[in-house]
Amino acid sequence: MNILYAIILGFVQGATEFLPISSSGHLVLAERLLGLKDVSLAFDVALHLGTLMAILVYFRNDFYLMSRALLFGKLPGGDEVFYRKLAVYIVIATIPGVLAGLFIGGYAETYLRRPLLVASTLGGVALFLLWAERVGKKRRDFHKLGLGDAVVVGLAQAMAIVPGVSRSGVTMTAGLFLGLDRPTTARFSFMMAAPIIFGAGVYKIPEILHEGGQGGQFAFYLAGFLSSTVFGYIFVAWLIKFIRARTFDIFAYYRLGLAALIYLLVLLN
Repeated sequence: MNILYAIILGFVQGATEFLPISSSGHLVLAERLLGLKDVSLAFDVALHLGTLMAILVYFRNDFYLMSRALLFGKLPGGDEVFYRKLAVYIVIATIPGVLAGLFIGGYAETYLRRPLLVASTLGGVALFLLWAERVGKKRRDFHKLGLGDAVVVGLAQAMAIVPGVSRSGVTMTAGLFLGLDRPTTARFSFMMAAPIIFGAGVYKIPEILHEGGQGGQFAFYLAGFLSSTVFGYIFVAWLIKFIRARTFDIFAYYRLGLAALIYLLVLLN
């Protein structure tokens, strides 16, 4: 791998982690299109750490308020109760994803990163997203999040262990079905991703440092990380603004088109 490829993969990760179109699926496809057969799981995790940095920077005020509410109890605006609850909701929503990663994460990475399965999950979640757009009430904003929302969206996040499902896609779909408005589904989806990515990253840091130190690979890891961070921040900001006035339909149709393309390519080969 060269630095240009690392930057490209960082762009793919940064863009698709937050758009509801599956980052893992796009990484699999990008690696195949670039002819990269030796991309390690550690490098993928390094890219995810870049998107974690983007989340922490973009939502820094929310994370600061949660931390302050937990540590000191009072907030200037009087929202300490909400932000303490929000911190608890994020922890609860994280648990199913952690369990899924522990019990079937290795199996999913080894046996489920196949084009036909990616195509099927891309298309399947797209249909549910279109359905959720049409039946979801979209009446509840960020301050009306509840414990039930955290449980349901957390269970949905666990499904993202399967490549092509898309963590953001399936959690936003669940949020819409629950009646949350679009900005709230996106905001909660992004914030609850932070503990999952952080946990996976910490677990893999020794491997990242080991592989990054071999054969001058550190520059590639750093390039991928920085690219993922920069593009991740750009796409988080863009999506939050985009869905204030528009639906998620365009992403669902993109998923369906990509799924059809993958099926076609597999059949032709």
